Amino acid sequence: MLLDSASLYFRAYFGVPDTLRSPQGEPVNAVRGLLDFIARLVQDHRPDRLVACMDADWRPQWRVDLVPSYKTHRLAKDAEDGEEEVPDTLAPQVPVIEQVLDALGIARVGSPGYEADDVIGTLTARADGPVQIVTGDRDLFQLVDDARQITVLYPVKGMGNLQVTDDAVLLEKYGVRGAQYADLAALRGDPSDGLPGVKGVGEKTAAQLINEYGDLAAIRAAAADPFSKLTPARRKNILEAAGYLDVAPTVVRVATDAPLPDFDPALPHEPLDPMTLEHLSTRWGLGTSLERVLEALAAR
Repeated sequence: MLLDSASLYFRAYFGVPDTLRSPQGEPVNAVRGLLDFIARLVQDHRPDRLVACMDADWRPQWRVDLVPSYKTHRLAKDAEDGEEEVPDTLAPQVPVIEQVLDALGIARVGSPGYEADDVIGTLTARADGPVQIVTGDRDLFQLVDDARQITVLYPVKGMGNLQVTDDAVLLEKYGVRGAQYADLAALRGDPSDGLPGVKGVGEKTAAQLINEYGDLAAIRAAAADPFSKLTPARRKNILEAAGYLDVAPTVVRVATDAPLPDFDPALPHEPLDPMTLEHLSTRWGLGTSLERVLEALAAR
């Protein structure tokens, strides 16, 4: 099981009331919400290995060099070092999350110059068995692969209602399989990631083109062929987007070769560092949320 950690703690932050506070009065809703998520995931799915995948770089320069608008709207105002806009009461909770995961003994993995998505893509490529990816980010649908038993657990309403996303679900919702999803995303674009897409090509049109021609390369070849069945307007829009389409696939596709440190993905039955964990629990008032995680780990 691979966790898209930032996606999940942002979801916890906005989904759990900020009335959950430490003994000193600091909000701990993201910390406790994420712990509740992990407890539920371990309890319901019983993975033997679990990795919390981290954003070592939420907006890698190599993606920005290709598409300068990539995630620009998420930049913090007046940030000179490219920091992400993070709510004031969430930012202080992230180091606490990291410390708690480390004390529990849950593997926490990032790669300099890469996003959590790329860590997930790399670990999925290396996997020798079934993989469950837990994320609220549709971009990772591109990793769905029925033949390799790779599914995405996508929260519909919290961790208690997860859409188990396989190729059948993607075909029903988007008209494409996992292997075709990145091409669909490149054509459609994604305002939330600053990807413009191709003018006049929405989700349904992108799926129609992929099903008719097979992939993005074949669609572009059809646009360059004056005798193809593409309408003049669609041909014109695809040809005019040539510069974007030259680079979009590299930006949209998750890396599968990010350099990763050595780590142990085995999910522990008991905490790695009980004394530190007890201190963190007391300091931050983690209470029943931490207890639920410990119970879920012990019950595996």
